Amino acid sequence: MADLDLEKLRIEKSTLRPKARKKKWLTWSVLLLLLLAAAAALYQQGLLTPAVQVQATTVQNIYPSQTLTQLNASGYVVADRKSAVASNLTGRLVYLGVEEGSRVKEGQVIARLENRDAAAARDRAAQNVAVARHGLEQAQAELANAGLDYARKKTLAEKGTIARSVFDTAETRHRTAMAAVEGQSAALRASQATLDEATVLLDYTNIRAPFDAVVLTKNADIGDIVTPLAATADAKAAVVTIADMESLLVAVDVSESNIALVKAGQPCEIRLDAFPDSRFPGRVHMILPTADRSKASITVKVAFLERDPRILPEMSAKVAFLSRETGPGEQVPLRAVPAAAVAQGNGPPRVFLIQGDQVREVPVQLGRRLGEMVELQEGPAIGSRIAAAPLDKLTDGARVSIPKQ
Repeated sequence: MADLDLEKLRIEKSTLRPKARKKKWLTWSVLLLLLLAAAAALYQQGLLTPAVQVQATTVQNIYPSQTLTQLNASGYVVADRKSAVASNLTGRLVYLGVEEGSRVKEGQVIARLENRDAAAARDRAAQNVAVARHGLEQAQAELANAGLDYARKKTLAEKGTIARSVFDTAETRHRTAMAAVEGQSAALRASQATLDEATVLLDYTNIRAPFDAVVLTKNADIGDIVTPLAATADAKAAVVTIADMESLLVAVDVSESNIALVKAGQPCEIRLDAFPDSRFPGRVHMILPTADRSKASITVKVAFLERDPRILPEMSAKVAFLSRETGPGEQVPLRAVPAAAVAQGNGPPRVFLIQGDQVREVPVQLGRRLGEMVELQEGPAIGSRIAAAPLDKLTDGARVSIPKQ
């Protein structure tokens, strides 16, 4: 072992250097290829290209009737028949049989005032009528008796069998009886009139509904003093406020410059803020013959063609005045986008769906044209955001930015 040739164990560095260089070059080559592949992938995804500034829009529900709209106006739902029900007398409220939302019929007693004095006055008047009728009956009996005596005495006087003074007495009695009957008849009529008046005053203590309606507000409570004119500070005038829900209209203000576009009987479409997904057919009921000088507008009343129990007075409403009646197929909402947001060159129709900071090219199937909109029979869901412009600078996967409003 001591004789080993140590020279044979020495490593020649010259033989290792080419191999190390080759390995190092191979490593860098692989890294370079990986970088190129990554760059290609990023470029393919649009991450290395500058973002395209686009205008965005949404896929939305629209009604075909929107293409028939000539004019839009805002207003409120109002009741054409509305009444503040008050008493004809001043008195204390002792009965109130309704509350907000109660339905009442025409003539129904909804409240009552204290009526003991009125009832006593009616009873006195009824007694006076009875007395007057009895007096008339006595006067009529006396007239009948006097009439018979007068006729008999007249016959005897003509024959000369009785003195003239006896006949004159019978004649005077007859005339007196006739006058008594007339007087008692007049007294009976006066008593009857007093009874009628007392009956009316007693009925005035019953506050009745003037027509079929729904109670909107209750303005008084039991124990309150009510009066026709609310003459005192602690008195109430209207006991309740009611409205005929079958007479609901929409009152809108139309500017004087646009009133020529509105005609009586014109078809309309009514939208309520409370039910944004519903449309109600209507018709121009009336154009008021006066203008509001402060607003330079004219009030137009639009009637509902169909009654809906959800509609209530004072709801906010918008009215679209249409150029013609809508057909059955034009009353159903359609999924649509602006026609300008659909790319139709170099292939089938498509839209660019915005997803984050990129767009995806999505094929669509188009339906009917709706003014500046076009129906989407197939494509992105309602509410999806799509690019509206510039479509010629967009490709599938392109980066986009949306300017802040």
